[in-house]
Amino acid sequence: MTPLAVLNRRVAMIPDAPVALALRLFPALVFWQSGRTKVEGFGIKDSTWFLFEHEYALPLIPSDLAAVLATVAEHLLPVLLILGLFTRLSALGLLAMTAVIQAFVYPTAWVTHGLWAAPLLAVAVRGPGRWSVDHLIGLDRAGRD
Repeated sequence: MTPLAVLNRRVAMIPDAPVALALRLFPALVFWQSGRTKVEGFGIKDSTWFLFEHEYALPLIPSDLAAVLATVAEHLLPVLLILGLFTRLSALGLLAMTAVIQAFVYPTAWVTHGLWAAPLLAVAVRGPGRWSVDHLIGLDRAGRD
């Protein structure tokens, strides 16, 4: 057996559960950290309102509504993703946010957004894995174990 075949065989033995957890954890932390920059205490910062009005302006959503929706989503969806609760829906929500950011806010940052999108897409397609609340309560056992 060639060294490459041995390596491939050993890597294939890594269980899916820790891989699925990593795919959920790291993009969730990116969005969580972004959400934390938008608030002070329980309120949205003045700078956040300004950014959504001027830099993050979206064509169809009023800036005040976009600021609230993005701030709530960046706090709620990462928590759900890390817990593995409503995992596929949470991943799709963050994937949609990534697409909006790519299309309307920072269209030249496709490499960064691709790095966020790839694990989110993998979670949406493959599911949360065994180390998730979804798996524990039987909401998602269709994914690979």
